[in-house]
Formats: sequence, C-alpha cells, structure tokens
Amino acid sequence: MATATFRFHGELNAFLARPRRERAFAHAFAADATLKHAIEALGVPHTEIGRLCVNGAPSALDRPLGDGDRVDIHPQRAQPSAAPALPQPDRWRFVADAHLGGL
Repeated sequence: MATATFRFHGELNAFLARPRRERAFAHAFAADATLKHAIEALGVPHTEIGRLCVNGAPSALDRPLGDGDRVDIHPQRAQPSAAPALPQPDRWRFVADAHLGGL
C-alpha cells in the first residue's frame, strides 16, 4: 500500500473524523486508487469538491495517486446567479383551487 498526505479545507472538514479536521494527515490507499476513490474512502462526497491540487498543481478526480503525494482538497463554491433580479409586483395575488377547502 502507498501513502499520501491529505488536507481538506473549509466546510469539507465536517465530513471527516474529528482528529483529521483542519490539519494534514497521512492515509494509506491501494496502489491503483484514483483521487476520487481515496477522497470518498475518507467520507467526503466527490460532488462537494471544487478544486484539487496534487503536489501544488491543479488535478482531476480521475488522476491516479502516487506514493508520497500531497493532496489539497477545496470545497465547491456556489456560483452567483448571472440573471438579473425579477421586478416585484405592485400587489400580491394568490390563487386557490377547489381542493383547498378539503385541507
């Protein structure tokens, strides 16, 4: 088995066991493991990941891990909406159908 050093940033720490939060830690993995496999084995869903760096360089989830790699995992950030705000109506109105009385 090979070993890599992982460091999770921001809200991704909530997925980790307390002793592994907010610090770098070593983790052993199978020789054919990818970043995605190793990260999910630690309890962090890959859908929560925004940016990955291996040994200081940007990387993809399908990259094979190497012995001695240092992996920094950053959270996905919400993208601001590009759509303009919708105008508010002058007067609010509501519609109720006949089934509302049954509630």
